[in-house]
Amino acid sequence: YILIDTAGVPDVILIASGSEVQLAVGARVELEKQGVKARVVSLPSWEVFDVQPRDYRESVLPPQVTARLAIEAGVAQGWHKYVGDDGRVMSIERFGASAPYKVLAEKLGFTVETVVAACKQMLSVITRKM
Repeated sequence: YILIDTAGVPDVILIASGSEVQLAVGARVELEKQGVKARVVSLPSWEVFDVQPRDYRESVLPPQVTARLAIEAGVAQGWHKYVGDDGRVMSIERFGASAPYKVLAEKLGFTVETVVAACKQMLSVITRKM
């Protein structure tokens, strides 16, 4: 579902679930300050989302908005269906690290700054394709 929307059509959609939603919200605030219209979508259950009517799914993830970033503190597997060909998945493809949350988040690149940078880089690539 749409947790936080923007005025008009978003430039980018941030998709997350669980603890990563707060990171998406923080990145949205920064993106909006920089003039990038960002929507935050909370997607806690792929199965529930997938059985919703097409109109609803497309209202949450409009096909024309191809700049989509899924934020997952786990593996990327499964998220590509929602981000599409132009989107990206920020994920952790390894395990075994142990440290306080903030230390791990920075080490693994799960910060507002890295999310913002990933969105801007993705938008730049999409713009060049047009």
